[in-house]
Amino acid sequence: MAIIQWFPGHMSKARRQVQENLKHVDFVTVLVDARLPLSSQNPMLTKIVGDKPKLMILNKADLADSARTLEWRSFFEKQGIKTLAINSKEQSTVKKVTDAAKELMAEKLSKLRERGIKKETLRTMIIGIPNAGKSTLMNRLAGKKIAVVGDRPGVTKGQQWLKSNKNLEILDTPGILWPKFEDETVGLKLALTGAIKDQLLPMDEVTIFGLSYFKENYPERLEERFKGIGLDAEVPEIIMNMTQKLGFRDDYDRFYSLFIKEVRNGKLGRYTLDRVSDLDGDN
Repeated sequence: MAIIQWFPGHMSKARRQVQENLKHVDFVTVLVDARLPLSSQNPMLTKIVGDKPKLMILNKADLADSARTLEWRSFFEKQGIKTLAINSKEQSTVKKVTDAAKELMAEKLSKLRERGIKKETLRTMIIGIPNAGKSTLMNRLAGKKIAVVGDRPGVTKGQQWLKSNKNLEILDTPGILWPKFEDETVGLKLALTGAIKDQLLPMDEVTIFGLSYFKENYPERLEERFKGIGLDAEVPEIIMNMTQKLGFRDDYDRFYSLFIKEVRNGKLGRYTLDRVSDLDGDN
């Protein structure tokens, strides 16, 4: 698979805005997909943010493998990064994020109080890749619909400030991808979860990757959803068998669409595509 390159003009502009606005915030909220805690981080933005205090939010935790979410939270906390796992659609989101922000900035607020400065409102900037759920989170924090929500990448284009409550003021930014994905596996993971546009990668490659991953890590999910799938066979043969069994004849594109859609909407259960163990070279 060739290196994927996708860097629309509005993302280049947003990158510059992130850099310019860093001085206006107390900390940066890094929003990632809990199913892709590492692959959904933009290395370009990580470099820009530098040593600025960070709150890592693993969003869509309700769709992720809970055991692996715990592993990733522990991994990031050991690096000194305050980490929170949420489903931004839940009512409790505002309190969780606000409490985490206060805890993250507790030392700075204490030092300000010692100098006689009372700082009630913390300012943060939310950064992340497309389709990580920023608009949903912003709407929840604002208590009203102020951001456009979509199930496709690249919906939010501009930047806007909003007040969550007296304790938190937030700058939203568009989802920003990096110029190219050197690691083709990262591209496949982002494609499978819908973080990049479907036109960027062949759906057969994405399906083969997804089926292979579920076969290795969550075989019981495949057996439950596709009865008699025959997991002993190779993935291309499984695709042919399931396409026939579902009555799609030789319309493999129809099976690709079905499989990817069901992975994305949770029909195959909770899953996480990034594994902490992979960082050590383990399987």
